[in-house]
Amino acid sequence: MRSLAILFLSGIMLTIVGCGGRTSSGRSNPNSNPIATSGANVQPIAVNSGPLGNYANGVFTPVTICVPGTSNCQTISGVLVDTGSYGLRLLSSAVSLSLPQQTTALGTPIAECAQFSDGVTWGPVKAADVKLASEQANSVPIQIIGDPKFSAVPSSCSSKATPMDTLQTLAANGILGVGPFRQDCGDQCALPVGAGNPGVYFQCPSSTCPQDNTGVIVELPAVGPAGAPSVNGSLVFGIDTQSNNALGSAKVFTLNSSGNFTTIYPASGGTSYPNSFIDSGSNGLFFGTATPTLPACSKATGFYCPSSTQNFSATQQGRNGTSNTVNFSVANAESLNSNNFAFDDLAGPNANTFDWGLPFFFGRNVFTAIESQPTSAGAGPFWAY
Repeated sequence: MRSLAILFLSGIMLTIVGCGGRTSSGRSNPNSNPIATSGANVQPIAVNSGPLGNYANGVFTPVTICVPGTSNCQTISGVLVDTGSYGLRLLSSAVSLSLPQQTTALGTPIAECAQFSDGVTWGPVKAADVKLASEQANSVPIQIIGDPKFSAVPSSCSSKATPMDTLQTLAANGILGVGPFRQDCGDQCALPVGAGNPGVYFQCPSSTCPQDNTGVIVELPAVGPAGAPSVNGSLVFGIDTQSNNALGSAKVFTLNSSGNFTTIYPASGGTSYPNSFIDSGSNGLFFGTATPTLPACSKATGFYCPSSTQNFSATQQGRNGTSNTVNFSVANAESLNSNNFAFDDLAGPNANTFDWGLPFFFGRNVFTAIESQPTSAGAGPFWAY
């Protein structure tokens, strides 16, 4: 699994006051596509303060899971929508159902250690029917994080990063990974059983798979200069499978085998970052290093705190040659309105890549096409908007 930034302003958002001033001259011109509000493939999403009440720029949705083949179901709220990871992961503390354990061919339980940039999730892989909008995937493997009835986190997992196995450490009740790949452990999971496949994931028969399985669209409205307490949008399943998910004239950026494309920052003669990505699970734009113009915050660790809002531009390039220059702004993270939790100008340093986090999604319909799945622009993986 590619490492991802899942960050939140712990404590800071509870104490900061006032409204950070800024201009709008550096903003991009997002598309004006309407947000789908109805349809069997439309799942409501919202950017709000999250289950803990202090999460800045987290996009959440409820997820319904059922004991496979039964009507014994549970809806879990506060699940983070993440276009940069793969699969459904839920905190054990949020799950009340008794789900069947996934096992190997030898009958031994399967667990997973999933790596993110700020921690790992450890827990057993269990089976559940998963319902989103009117779509249902039957008996799919999901990870149950921090199951107290399962074995403790092994040192080979905990040594990689700090376990995120509670609501306080994960800051969400789970993660819904809707990234551009089918598996979260690469080609190894796609090999036949007995030929290197660890037996964690299985391909379901086409007759029982959801039909809107070519990708997803995250649709969020723009936010104003001061941010907003919350915004509502939609997670639309499928690309070019129904009238409400047509790719249309969206620009398509194809990806490399790691699911990345190139960002040139600054846009004019800047540094090329070939391992850049678009990720709704990152709550800011993460790029560059601290400078006098963009100093690091003293309290909101991991974010920028310029004395006044700064305007920048960067160029995104797909492997197919498609390019687009995106204008964006960076505000002082410690001066943002403490009553708001949706911002399009929250950013922080990352010297090795350009992480186009949730601020990029506001005012855009962002398509994530899954590898090998057909669309009018060809098979995924790609991003488009």
